[in-house]
This record gives sequence, C-alpha cells and structure tokens, in this order.
Amino acid sequence: MTKVDHPPARSGHGEAGADTVGSSRASSSNARRAAIAGGVGTLIEYYDFAVYGFLAVVIAPLFFPSTSPGVSILATLAVFGVAYVARPLGGIFFGRLGDRRGRRSALVITVVCMGLACGILGLLPTYSSVGFLAPILLVIIRLAQGFSAGGEIGGAATYIAESAPPSRRGFFGSFTPIGSTLGFAVAAAVVGLVALGTTDEQMSSWGWRIPFLLALPLATICLRVRLKLEDSPEFEEMAEKNQVTKSPLSDVVKKNPLSVLRVVGIAIAMNGSGYIGLTYFSVYLIKDLGFSKDAVYWTSAISIALACATFPLSGMLTDRYGRKPVLLGGYLAYIVIALPAFMILGATASIVVVGAVYFLYMVLNGVVQVPAFPLFTELFPRSVRYTGVSLGFNIGTIAAGGTAPYVAAQLVESTGNSMSPAYWVMGVSAIGVATVLTIRETGKSSLPV
Repeated sequence: MTKVDHPPARSGHGEAGADTVGSSRASSSNARRAAIAGGVGTLIEYYDFAVYGFLAVVIAPLFFPSTSPGVSILATLAVFGVAYVARPLGGIFFGRLGDRRGRRSALVITVVCMGLACGILGLLPTYSSVGFLAPILLVIIRLAQGFSAGGEIGGAATYIAESAPPSRRGFFGSFTPIGSTLGFAVAAAVVGLVALGTTDEQMSSWGWRIPFLLALPLATICLRVRLKLEDSPEFEEMAEKNQVTKSPLSDVVKKNPLSVLRVVGIAIAMNGSGYIGLTYFSVYLIKDLGFSKDAVYWTSAISIALACATFPLSGMLTDRYGRKPVLLGGYLAYIVIALPAFMILGATASIVVVGAVYFLYMVLNGVVQVPAFPLFTELFPRSVRYTGVSLGFNIGTIAAGGTAPYVAAQLVESTGNSMSPAYWVMGVSAIGVATVLTIRETGKSSLPV
C-alpha cells in the first residue's frame, strides 16, 4: 500500500472527492444511518465506561477501604486508569478485525463485550465479602472494559467517515464525540436518579450496582441497531477488489508512522483536557468543595448534554473552514480558560455557576473532539484506517486520558493547591497545538485510498 501521511489536498469543500474510489457510494441517507448507529453505540459504550467514574466516590470505600478517604479515592481512580492499559490491545485486535473482516463485525462485538463486562461489574462482591479478591476482580473487569472500548471509538469514526459525503464528513463525524460525551451525561443522569431514590446507606449497599446492570439492556438495544447495518462502502469496495491487507498493524507502523504519532499527540491533548471535565470535576466538586452528590450528578448531566447540542456546529465549522483552524482555536481557548475555570469553581458556592463553568468547558471539549475524528480517518489509507485510528487514539488515551483524573487528584493531594489540575490542562493543550501545526489541512481532501 502507498504511504499516505499527507493526503493530497483537493479544491472545493470536498465535492471534488466524489469521484474518488468508494466515495461514490456515500450518500446522506447512508451517512445518517451510519452516524446514528455509530453514535448510539458509542454512547452506550461510554456510558458503561463512565458510570465507574461517577460512582468513584461511592465505591472507593467498598473496594479500597482505608482510614484516609483520599487514599481510597486515589486507588479507585487508579483503577479507572488501569482500564486504559488494555485499550491499545483492544484497538489492535478490533482494528485488525475491522480492517480484514469489516467495520460492522468489529463494532458489533465491541458493544457486546462492553455490555457484558459492565453488567458483571455490577454483580461483583465487595471487600467486606471477599477481601483482596474484590479489588482484583474489579481490575480484571475494568481491563475487559478497556479492551472493548479500545476498538469502539476508532471503529465508529472510521465507519461514519467512510459512509459520509466528503463535504459533510465533519458534520456526520460529530456523532462520534456526541455519542462518547453524551454517554457521560447519561451515566451522570442515571447515577443521579439512583442517588435521588436511595439513602446514602442504600446507595453504598446496593444502589451503586443499578447503573452498571442497566448496561445489559442498553447493549441489547445497540446490538439490534448495528446488526441491521451494512458495511461501509469503502470496505465493501476494498473487499471486492481484493485489497484487504493481511497485516494491518505491521503495515500502518511501517508505512504510516507519522500519522500514528500525530493521532497520539492530538489524543493526548483531547483526552487529557476532556477527562478533567468528564471525570475529575465530579470528584473535585464532591470531595474537595463539598457539593452534594445529587447536585453534582445532575449538573454534570445537564451541562454535558447541553454542550453536546453544540457539537454539530463544530462539525459544520470544520467542514467549512478546515480541521486545523477549529482545533487550534479550541486548544488555545483551553490554555486561556483553564486556570480561571478552576478559580471560579474553587470560589463559588453556587451550583448554577458550577454548571455554567462546566458547560463552557465541555463546549470546548466538543470544539477539539469534533474535528479530530474525521482528521484521524483522513490520515490513513482505507486498508489500515481502523487499525491506525484505534492504535494512535488509544496510545494517546493511555498517556493522558485514563491518567488525567488520577494525576489531577494526585496534584491536589501532593501540592495542596486545588488549582494545580489547571496546569495539566494547559500542558496537554500545548501538546495539541504543537501537533496540529505539523499536520497538513485535510478537511477539503477525499479519504486516501
């Protein structure tokens, strides 16, 4: 296969790419179906993954009892990060499956695996029942969740991009981050509902299990949706022409190393900043600032959901002006607002003000997420696209996504400065700026063959 670290630019807003191999089969109706199926599946996958983060304060003493609440929280957040260790392995496994057997097959299996793992987590015995076996089982299940999640978002981004008209790839691609981010909002809402209907004692005794067990019927719904899909036009054409590669991982590492590294850099910035809002904010607001769990869960859910409503706008902007300007604007904005955001959170007692800060932070999360996923797919030829996107994204996520809540909590614990996580956000955003500057604009290009 030809090395395509810098796909050639084409004139116009992508319409010229309609004569490119595979893109002739893309249509708005196919793109809508692909976007909905991909977005819904990603939502459910990330719901499963996010529930753990929102319940961290509740389950910390159940699996990691300690005389110091801070130690229990740190251990629980460390296990949140452990799940990310398995993500690159999942990306490699499902990437190979998706590049050799089809995008659809891989996406069906990921949602089944995640749903089962999340449901089993809801049945785990706690430390008081089985001692040290409890945290061991928790780690194993989180690794299984990470393995599954490692193949989901890269596959959804690939499937949607290959099914969308070139000029609307950014808009339809926004359904992937809408799904992943809205999964956190749904998780927060479900946890909030359970917390609202239970006492603190009931929540610690059995209530925490309900959000995990709900993953089973949710996964069943998603499975039915995905089983009705056909594979992407690009993969079908590649298979018809017998262009499927035997070793996607080897090919992408040898022929597209710069593309993988660029995805890693952007993923570090995207996840390192995003997971502070998606996961650490709730811990910080409850544990350090003393806000009630119910108020934080509902504020998180509403703020994230409202922010997701702005994501398609970012998609349209990136289709019109390109991936680079939108990404650079988002990361520079993060650098500017990170410290003021934490200062406001630390100084206010108003949950409304907290919600406003949360909303603004998550809008910026969309500004940097939405252009990134179509950009990732535009960096790789179709024979290794699923593998390339998944590998780079998951390596970046391991470096700064799963570790972000732990690093933030550890920074506060070790420095005594509740503002210190802001400097983490500024640092990873600077990595994003530096990475984007090395990439040629791809927003007006056809997907490389």
